[in-house]
Amino acid sequence: MKANITLYINGDTYTLAVEPWRTLAEVLREDLNLIGTKIGCETGDCGACTVLINGKSVTSCLSLAVESDGKEITTIEGLSTGADMHPIQEAFVEQGAIQCGYCTPGMILSAKYLLDENPEPTELQIRQALSGNLCRCTGYNRIVKAVIAAGEKIKLKSRESD
Repeated sequence: MKANITLYINGDTYTLAVEPWRTLAEVLREDLNLIGTKIGCETGDCGACTVLINGKSVTSCLSLAVESDGKEITTIEGLSTGADMHPIQEAFVEQGAIQCGYCTPGMILSAKYLLDENPEPTELQIRQALSGNLCRCTGYNRIVKAVIAAGEKIKLKSRESD
């Protein structure tokens, strides 16, 4: 029997009926066509499916869609505004922190959670925050540099808007 749920995703409201065993990752990709959320390991180990739920970094392959009923969800599609990339996205591009791109959405959302909680993290704190996200291409050094650069960009934008 399907359950009726309402999801608040990237500022939009979606009401849908889902089987209670379906994961949030499946619903995002298959029902809502938000394919930036990747499905990798399906065991919560790779972080490719990371989204923010009520501002917290969560692996959506381990989260049932029904558990997200009524919650605010941010996917990679929700970070940019129009043609303007989020500062974290900009930093990943500028620092060459993207190779194949499969892990990138999850990395960026994990970085956003970290930077929202700690705008000036150390390299060790960045590595710890991203430890749930696997990348098989970059070797992580450029990703860490991108997160540091993103923190600086966010700080600069904050000063400019004051």
